Amino acid sequence: MILVVAAFIVAFVLLLYMISPLISPKPLKLNGAHVVVTGGSSGIGKCIAMECYRQGAFITLVARDEHKLLQAKKDVEKCAINDKQVVLCISVDVSKDYSQVESVMKQAQEKLGPVDMLVNCAGTAISGKFEEVEVDRFKRLMEVNYLGSVYPTRAVITTMKERRMGRIMFVSSQAGQIGLFGYTSYSPSKFALRGLAEALQMEMKPYNIYVTVAYPPDTDTPGFAEENKSKPLETRLISETSGVYPPDQVAKIVVKDAVQGNFTSSVGPDGYMLSALTCGMSPVTSITEGLQQIVTMGLFRTIALFYLGSFDSIVRRCMIQREQSKASDKRE
Repeated sequence: MILVVAAFIVAFVLLLYMISPLISPKPLKLNGAHVVVTGGSSGIGKCIAMECYRQGAFITLVARDEHKLLQAKKDVEKCAINDKQVVLCISVDVSKDYSQVESVMKQAQEKLGPVDMLVNCAGTAISGKFEEVEVDRFKRLMEVNYLGSVYPTRAVITTMKERRMGRIMFVSSQAGQIGLFGYTSYSPSKFALRGLAEALQMEMKPYNIYVTVAYPPDTDTPGFAEENKSKPLETRLISETSGVYPPDQVAKIVVKDAVQGNFTSSVGPDGYMLSALTCGMSPVTSITEGLQQIVTMGLFRTIALFYLGSFDSIVRRCMIQREQSKASDKRE
């Protein structure tokens, strides 16, 4: 009897696995597509642009620094696969003035055609203890990391709906899945993208527009190097429990997920576990994905509890060391 039940379960899972591709989104072809990348002048954003260019896309790079944009343009152009491809650069702060963002997006579409995929990668990170972070930094991070994704998306979504096609990617962070010591200003701005993406996906799915939220881990970028200069000891020790990934590897994975129409994009085993643990009411694009989340949830929650215990231990040790150091200084 047990063997019959087991055989039935295996057959059912195999059937779902075969049916899954039939109900999943049709992959977006990047060859000839127009891809807009905000925050595309360096780091993950630039690597995403390079990866899309290698697949034949036309690219619009959007960032604030004109000098970095021009250098990024040269780097992206080296990845061309044909002489018809074009890289357009637009300098604008996507977090400040919606009308200006709307204007530059219109300009990009007039030159390279409607946007087939928008990659919202403009962002910044600030770490520090809650009471030590300047109050205006909380506002600034919400502007850059959240509104800096809302404005470009709002500027292209109407055309995508009219065309009944498109991809929208929001580049969040693993700190947008779990709140960690030192990220009281950063994590909320990245968590906000998840809520936006879930609500937007429900609105856009009938129009064949698919939203992807990417949760990259610590990535070897100029922004990460800058953040490390002021990162609290606790934050640094917690971050070191996971690896640092090269940006080109992250770019390949998130581009593949966006093209496939996957809602969640994760990198590495820790990223996979976090995505399964935090899936909640997030949409899935295949039955297989849903089954994997159901089966692994209990195991991953158990592992996560050990991680959380380790993080708490790090914080306590650092606190004790500081108190001992202060006491020693007073005695001297």
